Amino acid sequence: QVQLVESGGGSVQAGGSLRLSCAASRYISSYNCMGWFRQAPGKEREGVATIYRGDFRTHYADSVKGRFTISQDNANDPVYLQMNSLKPEDTAMYYCAAGVLVEFTVTGFRCEFNYWGQGTQVTVSS
Repeated sequence: QVQLVESGGGSVQAGGSLRLSCAASRYISSYNCMGWFRQAPGKEREGVATIYRGDFRTHYADSVKGRFTISQDNANDPVYLQMNSLKPEDTAMYYCAAGVLVEFTVTGFRCEFNYWGQGTQVTVSS
């Protein structure tokens, strides 16, 4: 059983930055996709950023493009989400997930996520 542990959440003012980390309990070689998702109170969970570890291509939600960066140096390292220019609407519980590539698409790629972390809270005040 893979366990994913997120850290790095907290409270910041608008315009500030946070860096989230996601560490896996063991090497998850069979999982070639890592992603960050978020869920705000009363809203559905949404994908924020995904990285395909085959060639480290990335995909971002339109709402975070140019502000957030997902990265992982190699398969044994944590997955990071660097969040800059934070806005109050970024306030949510952020979850890390591990999964597998389903297909490449015209706009990027699609993954199916099987394992989820417990989440870390990000609060951005105006």
